[in-house]
Amino acid sequence: MSKRSLAVMWILVLTSFLIGLWFYPRLPATVASHWNGHGQVDGYTSRFWGAFLIPLIALGIGLLLTLIPLIDPLRKNIASFRPYYEAFAVILTLYLIFIQLFELLWNVGVHLNPNVVFPVGIGLLFLYLGFFLEHVKPNWFIGIRTPWTLSSERVWEKTHRLGAALFKALGIAMIAATALPSSIFIWIILGGTIAVALALTVYSYWLYEREQKVSGKRA
Repeated sequence: MSKRSLAVMWILVLTSFLIGLWFYPRLPATVASHWNGHGQVDGYTSRFWGAFLIPLIALGIGLLLTLIPLIDPLRKNIASFRPYYEAFAVILTLYLIFIQLFELLWNVGVHLNPNVVFPVGIGLLFLYLGFFLEHVKPNWFIGIRTPWTLSSERVWEKTHRLGAALFKALGIAMIAATALPSSIFIWIILGGTIAVALALTVYSYWLYEREQKVSGKRA
């Protein structure tokens, strides 16, 4: 990662910890930490974990994203889409802060609607992932990694082209789902994510098998 992007990401990680520190004395001893499909709290945690779990997750992800371009055997491919990778690191950290602020504000009495906040946040993240996948080249850590995409650069490219379109469509569907009853948009989020994952796995397998048959005929 470039020094500028690395600095931005780590400033955001530090900001997440500072947000946790600021809210910590203002939080109740037991903190709401999970909401069901009806927007009702159905999970709790301690004040410490309520304030610092997401910053710690951001720290771990930040370390991983910093390390990947250094250890991947195909690091030259990562360098080819580095600007999009760096943007992903920053956007993912911003997303975590977005969720952190929602949780902390809720616990000090500012009750935003989770059935709007979460679908919009996840939907925007998926939209960027769609644009990101258009530029990802073969590597061992990032992208749609199935045995078949990792075995053929052509299968990788075609699978990621379809994946980009599906992630964008799913992101838009998640944002639009905020206008629907909670029982429906939960299925859009969960069912859509599972359906996309399965579709891309099957598609990569089909492409690879077709490629092998064509190669066999030519031989």
